[in-house]
Amino acid sequence: MRILVTGGAGFIGSNFVRRVLTDTYKGLEGAEVTVLDALTYSGNLANLAPVTALPRYSFVHGDIRDAALLDQIFPGIDAVIHFAAESHVDRSVRDAGPFVSTNVGGTQQLLDAAVRHQIGRFVHVSTDEVYGSIETGSWREDHLLEPNSPYAASKASSDLLARAYFRTHGLDVSITRCSNNYGPYHFPEKLIPLFVTNLLDGRPVPLYGDGENVRDWLHVDDHCRGIALVLSGGRAGEIYNIGGGTELTNRHLTELLLEATGRDWSLVTPVEDRKGHDRRYSVDITKISSELGYEPQVRFENGLAEVVEWYRENRRWWEPLKQRAWLG
Repeated sequence: MRILVTGGAGFIGSNFVRRVLTDTYKGLEGAEVTVLDALTYSGNLANLAPVTALPRYSFVHGDIRDAALLDQIFPGIDAVIHFAAESHVDRSVRDAGPFVSTNVGGTQQLLDAAVRHQIGRFVHVSTDEVYGSIETGSWREDHLLEPNSPYAASKASSDLLARAYFRTHGLDVSITRCSNNYGPYHFPEKLIPLFVTNLLDGRPVPLYGDGENVRDWLHVDDHCRGIALVLSGGRAGEIYNIGGGTELTNRHLTELLLEATGRDWSLVTPVEDRKGHDRRYSVDITKISSELGYEPQVRFENGLAEVVEWYRENRRWWEPLKQRAWLG
C-alpha cells in the first residue's frame, strides 16, 4: 500500500508516519509513505528524522492547495490520510483567512484530486471542536455541528465537504474527530508543551479565565492508532470520534504540570479569557469501540510524565522554536 500523508511533518501527522514506517499497525505492515507538507511554522522535518533514511519514506515540500502538484503526486497512491490544517484557535481569532484558505480550500483540492485519480481510501482527520461546547454528557457522531471559533468553523466546513464528496462522487472517505492531543514533538504553542517548556525554564504560564474549561486528553499514540483502525476498517461516509477518556479542567491540568516540573502557583498568570472559549468538550467513543475495537491504551498519568521527561531531554528540538518572538 502507498499512503499519502498530508501535514506529515506536524505533530500528529509525523507520529502517524513514524508508527506506520516501523510497522506498528496491523494491516499496514510494509506500507510506503509519502509526506506532503508545506513546512509552515509548525511543520518540522526534525519530527521525521527517525524515519527519513528508510526506503519506504519519501517527502514532498508543497501546498495542499496546489492542484498541479497534487496531480503529480497522486498517481499510484492507494490511500490519503489528511492531517494538514491550520489548527491554533488563538491564531484563528486574530486572522481567520489562512484557516479558511487551508482547511476548506485545501481540503477541497485534495478531495477533487482524489476523485480525479480514483483514490481507493481517504481519511479526513478533524476535531471535536466542530461540535461546539457541551455542558453534560458526550457528543455522538450525529450531534449537530455548532463550532464557536473560526478554526472550528473551518474544520466543520471541511468535514461537510468530505461528506459531500462521498455522497456526490462515491469517494471512499471517512472522517475522524479527536479530542485534545498531547505527546512528544508537540509544537510549543499549545497548552501542554507551552506550559511544560515555560515551567522548565522557570517562566510564567498563562491561564485563561477561571481555569475551569474542561478538555478530554488523548495521547497522540492512541489517536494515531484510532486513525489506523479507521483507515483499515472504517466504513465509507462514516464519522468516528476518537477520545482519550481523561477529562480535566485547565486548572487541574496546570496543577499536575506544576507538580511534574517542581514549580508552584507563583508562575501562573491569570489572563483574560479567550473570545468564544468553549467550556467543555467530551466525545462518545462507543462507535469506534464497537465497530473497530478501539480503546485508549495510554494512561494519562503515565503519558503526561513521559511527555514532561521528553521535553526535559529534548531542548535542542524545542528551544529554537521558543526563540521566535511570537512565542514570547
